Amino acid sequence: MTTTITLPSPAKLNLFLHIVGRRPDGYHELQTLFQFLNYGDDITLSLTPGQPGIHLETSLSGVPDEDNLIVRAARALAKKAPGELPGVSIAITKRLPMGGGLGGGSSNAATTLLGLNHLWKLGLNLDELAQTGLTLGADVPVFVRGHAAFGEGIGEKLTPAFPPEDWFLVLKPACNINTGKIFSFQGLTRNTPRITIAPAFEGDASRYRNDCEDVVRRLYPDVNQSMEWLTKFGPARLTGTGACIFGRFPTESAARIIWESKPSGITGFVAKGVNVSPLHQKLTELE
Repeated sequence: MTTTITLPSPAKLNLFLHIVGRRPDGYHELQTLFQFLNYGDDITLSLTPGQPGIHLETSLSGVPDEDNLIVRAARALAKKAPGELPGVSIAITKRLPMGGGLGGGSSNAATTLLGLNHLWKLGLNLDELAQTGLTLGADVPVFVRGHAAFGEGIGEKLTPAFPPEDWFLVLKPACNINTGKIFSFQGLTRNTPRITIAPAFEGDASRYRNDCEDVVRRLYPDVNQSMEWLTKFGPARLTGTGACIFGRFPTESAARIIWESKPSGITGFVAKGVNVSPLHQKLTELE
């Protein structure tokens, strides 16, 4: 019986992000295109039959263990079990920057849900796991389902999509974005016309944008400077509410040439866009 598995917890990009309205409860209605990257964190899950409970071996700076989405995901899943479960020890190799708009916390939660469903042999399907994930955050379901998707609602209504699997240079400027500050900003565009799924993948992708980008660039000079630099080499875009920005390239070598010339003080990475999550690819190998 398998007692330890290490699974990828990949990044996502919002290839575009349109704000198309605001709900009575204050949440913004979105239309977005999610795609995964073949880059991210790794999570190791180990059953501890002699030590009940959920134990996080790797704490994150500034995040109490009780608030960590990994722990919350494990506890939410444990409530689905019909009986007593063996304990689990969870360790994370963290590569994704916190607050970068890459979905790191949501991805960690999804990897925990799918990994423990496998180890604990709960037999829950993706619909059940995605529903549990939605209680943890709006971006968790796309990671649970594991396929590039056109997202609507607050990002949880998903339709599978097949955008080109290009290479990306992702940069993390030296700042952290306050998402609440962006969504509450008076000048934020909130009335972008809705689009249908088919046109989202046809024609010139530059027709689409991130409606948060202008506000983020205005409030965070580091993002603006990084964007100005990256746009010298082609279109650049913010992912989520930032702070990460990305440029698209046809080949890995083309992206790495630009990466080698990046300004000092900016971190980042080069990765390939993939429509099937590396997490799901790994789980398929384990079956």
